[in-house]
Amino acid sequence: MMEVNVLNIKGEDTGRKVVLNDAIFGIEPNDHVIYLAVKQYMANQRQGTHKSKERSEISGSTRKLGRQKGGGGARRGDINSPLLVGGARVFGPKPRDYSFKLNKKVKLLARKSALSYKAKENNIVVVEDFELEAPKTKEFVNIINNLNVSGKKLLMVLPGVNKNVYLSARNLQRTSIMTASALNTYSVLNAETLVVTENALKAIEDTLVK
Repeated sequence: MMEVNVLNIKGEDTGRKVVLNDAIFGIEPNDHVIYLAVKQYMANQRQGTHKSKERSEISGSTRKLGRQKGGGGARRGDINSPLLVGGARVFGPKPRDYSFKLNKKVKLLARKSALSYKAKENNIVVVEDFELEAPKTKEFVNIINNLNVSGKKLLMVLPGVNKNVYLSARNLQRTSIMTASALNTYSVLNAETLVVTENALKAIEDTLVK
């Protein structure tokens, strides 16, 4: 059972501790399901709009350039032949959908495995819930500095949509904001450190422990 100190936005210890649920943060990570979940995430990001012209789609004369036999080279027909510069492409890419299905239990295990890795590496910071009165990047940077996570690739997990926090962090290159319900394996692994608010931690447990 792993306990983590709860900090406030000034980086001070509040004196409270939260217990990270072993069913989520203390399992033996399964690398293969992590691979599958990340592969699915990356595949789903692909537009799949690649296209090259095949022989029937190229505009060019269909006149046969040379005799069929006796020329000493390979047989070829018109100027659109794939053998010639500027000709068509054989078996070129066509628009297609790269997405594929994964079972819910596999994706669930992958998220738990990724979170367990972060817990093992002590890369989870729990902060008490906070609000920003207005979108202020400077204020958000101060919070990051207070928590000693500046300079790291950061994922902050909130219990729900918080427009002011999102807008405050939007211009920061190595910082991402995400709600607990949208948390995915790729985002967890892509970040060096997770900063999770108390209510977000409860939301993660509600989502991943059924």
